[in-house]
Amino acid sequence: MFGKLYSQWMFKWETALTTRDTNRIVRPMEWGFDWLSDFSATAASATEQDADALEKMLRINDEIVANGEAFYGYDTPTDFRLEERFPDLFPTNVRPETLKQAAQVRADAESGKLDKAQFLRFTSPVRTKHPENDQVNARWYPEPEDKRKPGPRQAIIVMPQWNADAFSHNALCSIFNKFGVAGLRLSKPYHDVRRPAELERSDYAVSSNVGRTISACRQAVVDIRSCVDWLESQGYEQIGVLGTSLGSCYAFMAAAFDSRLQVCVFNHASTRFGDVVWTGQSTRHVREAFEQVGMGQAEVRRVFMGISPESVMDRYAAETSRQTLVIHATYDLTFLREFSLEVLTAFRQRGVDFVSKVLPCGHYTTGETPYKYMDGWWMGSFVYKAYKRLRERAAKPAASAA
Repeated sequence: MFGKLYSQWMFKWETALTTRDTNRIVRPMEWGFDWLSDFSATAASATEQDADALEKMLRINDEIVANGEAFYGYDTPTDFRLEERFPDLFPTNVRPETLKQAAQVRADAESGKLDKAQFLRFTSPVRTKHPENDQVNARWYPEPEDKRKPGPRQAIIVMPQWNADAFSHNALCSIFNKFGVAGLRLSKPYHDVRRPAELERSDYAVSSNVGRTISACRQAVVDIRSCVDWLESQGYEQIGVLGTSLGSCYAFMAAAFDSRLQVCVFNHASTRFGDVVWTGQSTRHVREAFEQVGMGQAEVRRVFMGISPESVMDRYAAETSRQTLVIHATYDLTFLREFSLEVLTAFRQRGVDFVSKVLPCGHYTTGETPYKYMDGWWMGSFVYKAYKRLRERAAKPAASAA
């Protein structure tokens, strides 16, 4: 009886949180072949009006899956630089309390109450139609000198959820600093300072423009890998990635193509990108656009297969020394529990070394008390232990040689 009442309460709370924003827009469905024309000859020759446009997009996804190394390949950026500026919130909703918080942040900067922060900037190897989006932004949290541990230097790249403001997940980086791990909080494509001026939300990262959505994932993966390049150039040898929700998908795809990512935290996980778009509460406006042109779940699943974790599961599992944490929520209405359980099953079938944690809440309620503290504790303690093991592994060959 209590369990039924609890689940009803949780679903009601979760629904309230996913419906409070009033600026979600149903945009027209577009194939977006032009966003993928540099990779695919099929995309380069296709048009929005093609009678066989669906078949062509499915073919492009097959090409991405078959040639993932090329699709997610890149040349290391040559313009890495650290900038100092005052942090800004860059909210994605128009709720009065959020706008008030953003105004307070700006006022604190102007009055000297807010310190400047360091940001890694560079030009993304994946170019889009939006110059501001192509300037990658990552807030830098170097480990304090007095917290550095003997042995290899360690760092973790952190990617928050879809439509996160610029302060989301910064606290995690500060926590990691406390045990000697540097943090690089990466802004996803079309988020905070990278967001085009015409947007209130980070809509272009996930939308009914299929090609643009696929391109955003490609760019995110390449940006993560470029950040690994920069961290290595700064002397960091042991590097991980932590992603939440959409950030979790991006992190997984990056890790599948980059064995240098040895510690991986997936905070909410799912197997197929299209299934989340179709069934998730937070993407109901995207689903509506697909429904308006007669597409169903099966078609949406297939047109996003090239950016679905399921498509690279074997590649991810091939790196056997990697340490992985997967967190999912029992009452999740955005990443449905069944899809998260599929991830765990796929890992077990492939012998992936992973830890699973289950939150007794939903997707959005993960950010509410007390669940955010449970989530933070699991992520923080796992990262602490994982990096400790990496240090110990590195020390063993040295001890043997002596």
